[in-house]
Amino acid sequence: MTLELFLLLAAGLFAIGLFGALSQMSIVMIMMGLELMLNGVIVATAAFWFYVAPGGTDGQVLIVVVITAMAIEMAAGFAVATAIYRSRQVDMTDDAADLAG
Repeated sequence: MTLELFLLLAAGLFAIGLFGALSQMSIVMIMMGLELMLNGVIVATAAFWFYVAPGGTDGQVLIVVVITAMAIEMAAGFAVATAIYRSRQVDMTDDAADLAG
């Protein structure tokens, strides 16, 4: 497989995630879109690392950092979504926006 195919896969994942994050109303679905976008970044980073500098560890470190950020983002996001749902029975972004004011 070539670098172009991996980058095409990464762009596809990112585009699907962007569409999902911008078009959904459910908080959980928005977070799933964000995860797809981060997976696209991981695929692109791994492809660049493999084809540009396979002997170095910089790409591996960056991938581990992004995966760690994904795990933290999902844990915090689900905690906030669960807290909002438990307090007000709200699971849509339009209804959650009313909580700020």
